[in-house]
Amino acid sequence: MRPTVAKIDLRNLAFNLHSCREFIGTDLKYMGVVKADAYGHGAVECARALEAEGVDWFGVALVEEAIELRDAGIKKPILCLGGIAPGQESLFIAKDITAVIVNIDSAHRFSSQAQARGITTAIHVKIDTGMGRLGVRWDALDEFIEQLTTLKNLRVQGLMTHFAAADDPAQNEFTNVQIERFEVSVRAFEAAGMHPDIVDLANSPGAVAHPRSRAQMVRLGGVLYGLAGDVLPRDVEKPELKSVMTLRSIVADIKRIPKGDTVGYGRTFKAEKNSTIALLPIGYHDGYRRSLSNRSNVIIKGRVAPVIGRISMDWTIIDVTDIPEIVIGDEVVLIGAGGDLQITAEDLAALAGTISYEITCGIGGRVPREYRR
Repeated sequence: MRPTVAKIDLRNLAFNLHSCREFIGTDLKYMGVVKADAYGHGAVECARALEAEGVDWFGVALVEEAIELRDAGIKKPILCLGGIAPGQESLFIAKDITAVIVNIDSAHRFSSQAQARGITTAIHVKIDTGMGRLGVRWDALDEFIEQLTTLKNLRVQGLMTHFAAADDPAQNEFTNVQIERFEVSVRAFEAAGMHPDIVDLANSPGAVAHPRSRAQMVRLGGVLYGLAGDVLPRDVEKPELKSVMTLRSIVADIKRIPKGDTVGYGRTFKAEKNSTIALLPIGYHDGYRRSLSNRSNVIIKGRVAPVIGRISMDWTIIDVTDIPEIVIGDEVVLIGAGGDLQITAEDLAALAGTISYEITCGIGGRVPREYRR
């Protein structure tokens, strides 16, 4: 096996679910969002662990992701957040996947498929209250509801929306506007005789920082995986969370280079003294981003070593001049703890100008996942 590995601690995943339950409340439903291969952590294994811990729903982006869970034996309800592409309707019904309806055309197609099978099927309707992405606009619901009421093979089980800036306290006023727009929308459905079982607004930052948005269910994504430092507002009370992923590799080779030598593509690093460098078998195809070149650090033998030169597709170079005791085969921590030191996905995200979600989602498929249960 390749010595570069992402280690996934499913016990920490379970801890985070229960910690969020205690913080947010035990009297509502919890959706575990496992789209994008569970934010890079492995959807099937994470879903199995969350199902065993009593999660109520799963959220995915694509029907293919839902089918993967069903084929792996996942029984809990699965909501496909990304809507229905034309031609996928039969897959939703055959695999017992709940569809999110985002426009009237998809509702008509799905209703026709249900009618052909002689069944009534549950749907959730997504309302765009200000995200400007998927969903029926909150101020254009009248015509949508009028047509939806004619589709007798569909039952509105749920209504949902998605926050645009629930993680930003400076935009709390807009988050409250979204909540108010959603409440108006729910009343419009009820006035038309549709009474959903599930009303849900809150993503991770909404669930933690905006109690008014918790409703009947919350959708937890990043917080389940311990990714909160750059997603949740800084100055709000929050649940205790533990990191679920660590990323580790080894020293594959050690070289001595004289003062003045350069390393890597573009010769972006020049040794200011006689130096010792180490090669790590991980590169940007593995998700260790090129934008971290000459910027990030790793942990080896409980000490910090800087990344030097450009990160290439398969290799990363570090400066170990000040750690003379290292040998080939020594473990290197790229995300996680080593001794008293720690590097988080949030740390790498800040250097790369992104968020922690993109860091973990980007850990490539050729990096094996090892699961601790």
